[in-house]
Amino acid sequence: MHQALLLHFQTYKLDQQQNIMSSSRKSRITNASNVMYTNAVYWPNNRLYKGDTPGALNYGCINRVYYAFANVTADGGVFLSDEWADARAPCDGVQGALGSLMHLKQRYPHLQVILSIGGGASAETFPIVASSTILRDNFARSARGLVEASGLDGIDIVWEYPCNPQQGNDFLALMAAIRLHLPEDHYLLTAALPAARAVLQNIDHGRVSEYLDAINLVAYDFFGTWTPKGGHHAQLYSMSKDEESGASGVQFLMASGVPANKILLGIPCFGRSFLNVTGPGHKNRGAGGEDGSFDYSQLPRKGTKEQVDKRAVAAQCVGGDGGFVTYDNPDTVKIKATFCKQKGLGGLFYWSAPSDSKDSKRSLITAGFRTLHSS
Repeated sequence: MHQALLLHFQTYKLDQQQNIMSSSRKSRITNASNVMYTNAVYWPNNRLYKGDTPGALNYGCINRVYYAFANVTADGGVFLSDEWADARAPCDGVQGALGSLMHLKQRYPHLQVILSIGGGASAETFPIVASSTILRDNFARSARGLVEASGLDGIDIVWEYPCNPQQGNDFLALMAAIRLHLPEDHYLLTAALPAARAVLQNIDHGRVSEYLDAINLVAYDFFGTWTPKGGHHAQLYSMSKDEESGASGVQFLMASGVPANKILLGIPCFGRSFLNVTGPGHKNRGAGGEDGSFDYSQLPRKGTKEQVDKRAVAAQCVGGDGGFVTYDNPDTVKIKATFCKQKGLGGLFYWSAPSDSKDSKRSLITAGFRTLHSS
């Protein structure tokens, strides 16, 4: 499968002229350093099966797309995870969602497209690959081959998550190995990490940030079906010291030596549901929606009223089929974007773009972009 995909994208690359794409990647990365703030989105390839396409997004508000996910195998190989969705399916008049993004890059010179590698499917594989010098090198070579063949601007590592100090050291070694094959003057390298001290404390962030262009701080999923109690799952501020928050994650990274402009604050385009309760802090009694969540475009739920908790910086609706649903809305995103500017952060990212509202007045991506770039 890998060889077929490489051939497919190599043919595409020849059609688009190799030299032009190579120089455009350099200029795209140079231009990125001149952009005041990053407003990035994840685009999961499985959304193609729900009728979503990359062409539906407003690239006036987006300057980076993370295409998710590619898989990593136990020998360090990196492979696109769905040949049909990525490179074959009819999409925006071309073949595959990744093919669509390659064409969109030609239309929008400011747009960066990064291959996101990992996610939940690779949680058991990354520790194996990162612990071996040979496998780290295999991974870096394989990733570069895929990036080169498809004309991408770089890669994003989503290892969920380095869970002890040894894995933290291996994570650092993996970033170093990748940089040998994807030098920073030609390629972008980012990584997604949770705003949770239990994970962040395993990693030497000062050293890791020397290799990374950005850390995508996953400032959501603080609460969910897996937690004993319900709460605001993307709160910017916590109401007690034992709760995680976006602000505490940012503070930890900055105190650990990460330059503020290398931190992107994560915004969820989905809400977490807690049934039979009216707010945060109650025992978890089950969840509504799909796997306990609703796309933001489906919120607030029918028959409910949207409210904002200004202390936590979180939106919510109560009642209907979702019970207490916690999420972000344009008001909370504006506050978070202002927080980014005050702290000197690099910008925002959103998981995931297809779940955002199609109404520009309700769009989280639009609200974030406008606030980041307002005076």
